[in-house]
Amino acid sequence: MASSKAESGYEAVLLNNLPVISTLESSLRSLTWFLPGRFKDAELASEALAASLNLVSMYHDTLLSKVVQRDPKYRPLIPSSLHTRFTRAWSDKNARYKWVARALELIRFTELVLEMTLRRRVSPRARWRSVVLLEIIKCVVVSLLLFFALSFCVSPDGPLLSPPIPEREFDPSTLPAPTDTPSPTISSAEDYLLPKALTPSSVKPSHSLLTPLSSYRDWVAEILYIIRPLVYVSLLVSDNRRSSRPLVTALILEVISRNLRRAPPPSAALERSEYARRDRDIVWYLLRGSIWEAYTKPKLESFADMTARTPLLGLFGALIKDWVPLIDEYYYYTAP
Repeated sequence: MASSKAESGYEAVLLNNLPVISTLESSLRSLTWFLPGRFKDAELASEALAASLNLVSMYHDTLLSKVVQRDPKYRPLIPSSLHTRFTRAWSDKNARYKWVARALELIRFTELVLEMTLRRRVSPRARWRSVVLLEIIKCVVVSLLLFFALSFCVSPDGPLLSPPIPEREFDPSTLPAPTDTPSPTISSAEDYLLPKALTPSSVKPSHSLLTPLSSYRDWVAEILYIIRPLVYVSLLVSDNRRSSRPLVTALILEVISRNLRRAPPPSAALERSEYARRDRDIVWYLLRGSIWEAYTKPKLESFADMTARTPLLGLFGALIKDWVPLIDEYYYYTAP
């Protein structure tokens, strides 16, 4: 009862101060990009602030979604994205999925802060063992999400989405304040036109937005994608960190997974967007291992030196100089 009253009180404070809180969150997020290199342990302060903001935002999103669901008159001008529809449907359908998905996001929000703390308190060997342990935990958590999906249907509903929880899709400052005045509604013209702007995914039930994994190729592709980070960090620990074997192995797993996965039809918009995100993430390999050491890092350092005395570009070059040592030192800045 006391916790419920405290939550209700905090919710009222949140709703009454949405514009201020939203502006503060945005300003602090921008600040985290400029803190590294400014003072001792600035990178730890920056990442601790970023992790705290992510956790607070996740809690705020939970409260705001409850507010929206309780208000039958609230109608968003733009319909929810396919990602939000699907992840919210699964979270509402399966409480275990919801809490495991939140736990996964909690780990992702705090993993870099944990690595930075370990670097300052334990030996390098113990630090890397902890990173491997954390990747094992993440692999188990992702497997649990697949298991929960499997327990509710014949086969899991397609590839696991990232993030596995609904994202905020509206400006919190646009929500109605907690007053007795009616919530704003859309105009009659918009009311008529929005339902007409349909795609095949718009009329599908939220649980059917992804096609279930059916063949062994689908399963192998998804499992290889899931274990790829664990294999990569395990090889980093067993080999020299400058060895090319971890990077090559991870890339091979990435390519095999990509070639084994099915080609979704044009109507499978959500699955296509998830695979497109995975394809874009391949660019991060430019900041890993031997590719980073032999190609990307020298290019960035050369650019920073050339633009040191150039207006505006010099500021960007200074930021690069501040971030390059962090990419060298910390695994989770560019982890798969």
